[in-house]
Amino acid sequence: MRGFLIGLVIVVLALVGAVWWFSDPDIPRSVLEAKYATPPSEFIMLPDGARAHVRDQGNKNGPVLVLVHGSNASLFTWEPWVKRLGDSYRIVTMDLPGHGLTGAVPNGDYSQDGMVTFVDEIVTKLGIPNFALGGNSMGGGVVARYAEEHPDKVRALILVDAGGEPGKMGDHIPLAFRLARMPVVNKLLLFITPRAIVKEGLNDAIVHKQIITDKMIDQYWEFARMKGSRAANATRFALPFTNDVKAHIGDIRAPTLILWGEQDHLIPVASAYAFHKDIPGSKLIVYPATGHIPMEEVPDRSAADVRAFLTSVEK
Repeated sequence: MRGFLIGLVIVVLALVGAVWWFSDPDIPRSVLEAKYATPPSEFIMLPDGARAHVRDQGNKNGPVLVLVHGSNASLFTWEPWVKRLGDSYRIVTMDLPGHGLTGAVPNGDYSQDGMVTFVDEIVTKLGIPNFALGGNSMGGGVVARYAEEHPDKVRALILVDAGGEPGKMGDHIPLAFRLARMPVVNKLLLFITPRAIVKEGLNDAIVHKQIITDKMIDQYWEFARMKGSRAANATRFALPFTNDVKAHIGDIRAPTLILWGEQDHLIPVASAYAFHKDIPGSKLIVYPATGHIPMEEVPDRSAADVRAFLTSVEK
């Protein structure tokens, strides 16, 4: 028994030592805001006390396009579309709870329902009664659910490699996602967030490797380590998968465009065809040799497809 206790103490000390040695410290919010909250970034206070990071860009007299990013990403994922569509559209992007410069929120709600409420509070604060709405990955599931709950507000829906359709996950789930769902191991992620894991995740998600730069990797890595964000994301990954999008998909009334990377290893293209089948009248475009984030991998073509779709809806 004494030997067992000594061994246990040694193991615990080794784990503590490893955490101390390999730990990646939190980054203060103020440091990241100074680096990334450049114009036109703004912060909007929401009813629950959340301080939402938002960008309201483009043609302020044009139709409004609201865009919602995916898991572990930020509003900056939409900048390629802002650059290409901002001449015609007012484009609102935001960092979801637990992400980017919004970070942890006071109510601790990182569920899909919580994010739907978050999006609605932002558009309400901005005084936008109706708009086109797009989302990628996890954000795609959020906007689909939003369109189901608020059909009077959504003029058009754009799903980009969207979550929400139950099905088999891809064959290259990023290591960070897998670790985040492992008991005990996920507790270590509150202290250890290796840059190499961030890089590996981007390489798994993206086919067009030339867009993966040190700047991109560092931005993802730094946002993940903003004080409070690791605990927020641990809470989110502990939530059970919700079937709400699929269960209410018949409630979607908005004209819908579905964009997908054919080589998406995170959410396979089979989900694109499932959305297309479930949403009557939807239009599906699949991009060959493209991964999980077409708005960054094939920005010219995907933005042109969005412009053509929105133009047809606005007629």
